[in-house]
Amino acid sequence: MIRTATPADIPVIHALIRELAEYEKAPDEARATPEQLREALFGTHPAAYAHIAVDDTTDEPVGFALWFLNFSTWRGVHGIYLEDLYVRPEARGAGHGKALLTELARICAERGYERLEWSVLNWNRSSIDFYEALGARPQDEWTVYRLTDGALRALGDGRRPGS
Repeated sequence: MIRTATPADIPVIHALIRELAEYEKAPDEARATPEQLREALFGTHPAAYAHIAVDDTTDEPVGFALWFLNFSTWRGVHGIYLEDLYVRPEARGAGHGKALLTELARICAERGYERLEWSVLNWNRSSIDFYEALGARPQDEWTVYRLTDGALRALGDGRRPGS
């Protein structure tokens, strides 16, 4: 049901990312190209990793998890940050999402990683319920901040945003 992604999976990973962006109501924000994904996942210095969920009957890809390593200064060990988890709507409820998370938890245990973390949109109640049923808990005391586009470039150039 779950397998490690290969370079041949780049087209399906790209398609699944586009589907996820549509689901999250942000299709214009998903700008990654297949070439960028190939380099990030399978280049000389991979920055991310992916697993594919396949239908047991058809062996067709129905979902994916894309993740990378993070590091906890408090715990002194790596963890996994799950960037994307997506299962196609027609395949939901068959255990693919749980199987993807189980595989990442298995990797954490095998490698001595002490955290598996991800973000979920506040409006995505079905995903929140699913994650909480697995024992995941929200980190309510933290607020995620992000710099992108012009604000990121401005700060990198030593300028104030808008100046």
